[in-house]
Amino acid sequence: MPKMKTKSGAKKRFKITGTGKVKAAQAGKRHGMIKRTTKQIRQLRGTHVLFKSDGDNIKKYFLPNG
Repeated sequence: MPKMKTKSGAKKRFKITGTGKVKAAQAGKRHGMIKRTTKQIRQLRGTHVLFKSDGDNIKKYFLPNG
């Protein structure tokens, strides 16, 4: 049975914290900034921690070695 490879796209999009949680960039800042309020844009900066169930799926299927 071959080893399971880490998905290349997931490597770039997710990081696993020391306690095993999954961090990702905030969604919704790629385009269309003119229609968003300044407050929305400010709050979308940085990263956030995914919900446990979502993080578990990411680790299981996309980041098996992470």
